[in-house]
Amino acid sequence: MALYAIGDTHLSLGGNKAMDSFGGKWEGYVDKLREGFSALTEEDTVVFCGDLSWGMSLEEALPDFLFLENLFPGKKIILKGNHDYWWTTANKMLAFWNAHGIKGFSLLHNNCHFYGATALCGTRGWFFEEEADGHNEKVFKRELLRLEASLKAAGEGEKICFLHYPPLYQGYTCPEIISLLKSYKVAACYYGHLHGGSHRLAREGLQDGIEYHLIAGDYLNFCPQKILNEP
Repeated sequence: MALYAIGDTHLSLGGNKAMDSFGGKWEGYVDKLREGFSALTEEDTVVFCGDLSWGMSLEEALPDFLFLENLFPGKKIILKGNHDYWWTTANKMLAFWNAHGIKGFSLLHNNCHFYGATALCGTRGWFFEEEADGHNEKVFKRELLRLEASLKAAGEGEKICFLHYPPLYQGYTCPEIISLLKSYKVAACYYGHLHGGSHRLAREGLQDGIEYHLIAGDYLNFCPQKILNEP
């Protein structure tokens, strides 16, 4: 029994955006996912940090959901990435998955989950790329509210935070998100989004009392990173 995390599976089993065309670590990435998850059991939990599928709707993403459902029999906690265009309301997503026999998915969205006494918190986050077209204050504030709602739901115990966007990067930080992580005494933060040459720009390790870890799929060679053992 263990807790794992991975981001950016970027599946396109029912579409035409398979990432193999990028070569390198992406070549054969679906088979790498199968191999990387092969040892996990129904007692394991994996947090997926966004960008699951290129599907533009729940229906288009269904083959990818079914792949993940069958990838391993344990619990799958999912948060939104910037390319999860299929994402809709929580009620619609849960109803859709239930209608298709997908029982292992849970959402990390305005809430938190517990792994033993450890609270698993998170949201999509914010990144400088979003500012290129003008800082969308409404969306940014909504992400901050969602993150704080998740952290508040955790209570006073140990907290781990999962984001899609990195909250810090060489040459950039998101001070509002960092401030929330510090204020709620988050022990560690796991994030995705960075690919290829951007891996070298990620900031990892202990930063002002918080451990940061990049867990994008290609960074991990599509093998989920173990975070905790038995709760």
